[in-house]
Amino acid sequence: MLNIITPLDPLERPFDEIILSHGELISDRLNLLRQEQYTSDIPKPLRQFSLAEASYFLGVTTSNIKKLHLEGKGPTPTTSATGRRSYSADQMLELRNYLDTNGRPGKKLYMPVRKDHEDMQVISVVNFKGGSGKTTTASHLAQHLALKGHRVLAIDLDPQASFTTLCGIQPEIDNIESIYECLRYDDQRKSIKDIIHPTKFPNLDIVPANLELQEYEYDTPVAMASGQSMEGKLFFNRIKQALKDVDDAYDVVVIDCPPQLGYLTLTSLTASTAVLVTIHPQMLDVISMSQFLLMLGGIMKTINEAGAQIDLKWFRYLVTRYEPTDGPQKQMVGFMQTLFPNHILQATMVKSTAIASAGITKQTLYEIDRSEFTRSTYDRAFTALNAVNDEITDLIHKAWGRG
Repeated sequence: MLNIITPLDPLERPFDEIILSHGELISDRLNLLRQEQYTSDIPKPLRQFSLAEASYFLGVTTSNIKKLHLEGKGPTPTTSATGRRSYSADQMLELRNYLDTNGRPGKKLYMPVRKDHEDMQVISVVNFKGGSGKTTTASHLAQHLALKGHRVLAIDLDPQASFTTLCGIQPEIDNIESIYECLRYDDQRKSIKDIIHPTKFPNLDIVPANLELQEYEYDTPVAMASGQSMEGKLFFNRIKQALKDVDDAYDVVVIDCPPQLGYLTLTSLTASTAVLVTIHPQMLDVISMSQFLLMLGGIMKTINEAGAQIDLKWFRYLVTRYEPTDGPQKQMVGFMQTLFPNHILQATMVKSTAIASAGITKQTLYEIDRSEFTRSTYDRAFTALNAVNDEITDLIHKAWGRG
């Protein structure tokens, strides 16, 4: 029997019109979904934290917190019908201040803000390939550091703006400016102070991203080729220079880099005091990372020769989306640990439906309530996440010469 292949139906409209309409349709539907969940004039609320969670973030025992409450000291928690206490993030910060002010001489450090002799730490979270958990890692790290009492500035350097969206900002709807305004080469360049937005987390602000940020990838080679100013040639200093305007306001800066080795990523790396490379423990992902590191090493060497001053205190690989029961993945993690015993985090971030489900509603695990999941699923992810972030926090403190 002869099969007759008929030509495909022609597109009903030009391709550019179709994809533009699809993008607008998705954006409109997502905005409607956001408005259904949270009214436009009321910020997306942050959940309460249980007594056990407050104890963890504050670094004190639950009995200590209970005692303070019974003595009428510190903020008054919300108490459920069954007597369970919970605290808002603002109350935890208030309690942290109380503990720091009223503790005994020689007390532990409840307010971990940096001292005058300690430099602001800038952490770039990078990977050459999408899907490695980079944005998930950056967002949870920034929130964890803030809940632990640090003053944190998050910078979304990815034009796709996933981190920005997680913070409740929809760039194409909210019409916000991005960090591009601080990096541009013309006379409209702004201070980073003018671009910063607060988040629902106390101690955490964000510099958003939007699609316009991609213009930096096109502007930079033009500026370098023009040869009209040294400032145009030294593209790699632009984030470092921008951060000088807020050097006294933050302890840690967490930068979510785009999944490509372009000028945005290079500009972030040269401003960094630390680099975190996320890696999914699959053979193809490790091969991709190998190519990324080879290219990055060559480019960074050239930039160093051009005058970039890169002073990293540490860099680490973080295994993400890890399934410990998967034999090949377990073997790949062992392979990485053997190759880089001093540069791979001991803690791994497990693959979790809790984190994936939270992302559907543009939330992180620190935002979504435990009751939304089965207890074991949430606790497994929460424990793994805290282990990763605690290890990174220790590295930050060691860079300051603490402990």
